[in-house]
Amino acid sequence: MDYRIVTGRDTANLKDLQDEIVVPAWPEFMMHDGCVNKYWNELHRRYAEYQFVLREEGSQRVLAVGNSMPLVWDGDLEDLPDEGLDWALKSCFENLTHEKKHHTQCAFQIVVAPDLLGTGFSYEVVKLMMNIGRERGLDRLIAPVRPNMKSRYPLTPMESYIGWQREDGLPFDGWMRVHTRLGAETVKVCSKSMLIEGTVADWQKWTGMKFFESGQYIVPGALVPIEIDSEADKGTYIEPNVWMAHRL
Repeated sequence: MDYRIVTGRDTANLKDLQDEIVVPAWPEFMMHDGCVNKYWNELHRRYAEYQFVLREEGSQRVLAVGNSMPLVWDGDLEDLPDEGLDWALKSCFENLTHEKKHHTQCAFQIVVAPDLLGTGFSYEVVKLMMNIGRERGLDRLIAPVRPNMKSRYPLTPMESYIGWQREDGLPFDGWMRVHTRLGAETVKVCSKSMLIEGTVADWQKWTGMKFFESGQYIVPGALVPIEIDSEADKGTYIEPNVWMAHRL
C-alpha cells in the first residue's frame, strides 16, 4: 500500500485529519477524560513532530493515526505508575525545563482504519512511532496499552486477562500481540490509567443506557464496569491499561 507520513510539522490541521478515524473508533465516553482534554491541544502544539497520520496516495484517505510524547523519565519499568496514560500526560507537561533531557517516548494512541485491522498494518504504524523516538535519541518506548479485546470480558480482572495466551504462546489480545511480536516486554497492569467522570445524565447520553439506581454497570466498549452513584449524581469509570515497553 502506498502512503505518506504527515506529521504535525507538515500541516496545521493534523487534528482534523486524525479525527476522521479516531472519533468513530472510540466509544463516546472515552472522549471525556479530563486529563486528556486538558493537554490534547498542547500536545499537538509543543510536540507536533510526535503526532502523525498515514495518508493513502491518490485517495488521500487517512489509514492510521499515531500520537506519542517524550518524557523526562528514566526510572525502572517496574516503577511505572498505576495512573498510566493520565500520568504520562501530566509528566510530559510538568517537566518542561529545557535543562532536563528526554529519555523515554510514551505512546498515547494508535488507531488503524477499520478495513485494515487484521492485515498486519498495525505493525507498520508501531514501527513508525518507534522510529520517531529512535531518531530523537530516546532510549525506549513505553505504552499504556488498551487491550482491544478486553471489552468482551469486562468482569475478568485485567491481571488475569493479560496472562491469557494462544496455543503459540503469544498473548490472546490482539494489540498486546502486536507489541509482543515487535519485541515489547509486558511490564504490569496500570489499574488507573484513565479517569472519566460525569453526571448520570452525561453517562446516559454517552452510552444510550438508563441508570435508575446506584451500582456497577457494564457499558459497551468499557474494559471494566462503570460505577453510578445516584445520590451524588455521578458516574465514574476508571480504566485499567497494561504497561508494555520497547527498547529503542
